[in-house]
Amino acid sequence: MSLASLPLFVRLGGRPVILLGDGEPAEAKRRLLDRAGALVVGEEAQAALAIVAIEDEDEAQDAIARLKARGVLVNAVDRPAACDFTLPAIVERGPVIVAIGTGGVSAGLAAALRQRLEALLPAGLGALAEGLYAARAGLRARFPDGAERRRAIGAALSPGGPLDPLKAEGNVAAWLAGADRPAARFEAFVLTSTDPDDLTLRQARSLAAADRVYHRADVPGAILDRARADAVRIASDAAPADPGEGQVVDLAMATPA
Repeated sequence: MSLASLPLFVRLGGRPVILLGDGEPAEAKRRLLDRAGALVVGEEAQAALAIVAIEDEDEAQDAIARLKARGVLVNAVDRPAACDFTLPAIVERGPVIVAIGTGGVSAGLAAALRQRLEALLPAGLGALAEGLYAARAGLRARFPDGAERRRAIGAALSPGGPLDPLKAEGNVAAWLAGADRPAARFEAFVLTSTDPDDLTLRQARSLAAADRVYHRADVPGAILDRARADAVRIASDAAPADPGEGQVVDLAMATPA
């Protein structure tokens, strides 16, 4: 499955962004740019990004064409087909930022999802992120191997774990003081559907945490896409005899009745 857009987080502090238009749509974008520390400028300025919030269609299209001819990436308010980039709905918890985008198709849906996530994500999530950042040296000392370190952190952050991000604020220092080396884990699943939405919660979590994914040739790419982007995919005719270290998942499709 291909991505309609690649989500990116861009640091705009002190950098110019062109903003064209008047009224509430333009002011809303100005407030967002101000929060990001951007320097809001006019069309004559040199900038890599521009937001066009002009209501008149002909005037807006002329401005979009001029900016794109200069190589400027454009966000055109209420004109998704003309957008080079879109601005997501945002949930912010300190350094943790969750962005919800629909590719400009439905701002209302993105806003509704943001409201749900606002209620779900605790206020202490930012402090947890800062605690993990402060513990980087300690984490490297306790788990010198990068893959092992990632597995240990993943286990701690898992549902019900000592640093579960959806629960009360976790004590990173206390967890690290007693953290054990994560054990190797192998799980084999026989899938009954080619639809990734039919994965069980356990299957989805195992794929998201796997270091290596063995799979039969008929396992769809859409299901393999649910694994971590840097997990190794290994096509094989059978489950591995020796899965090795780390978290390993084997996938096979059920034989049709």
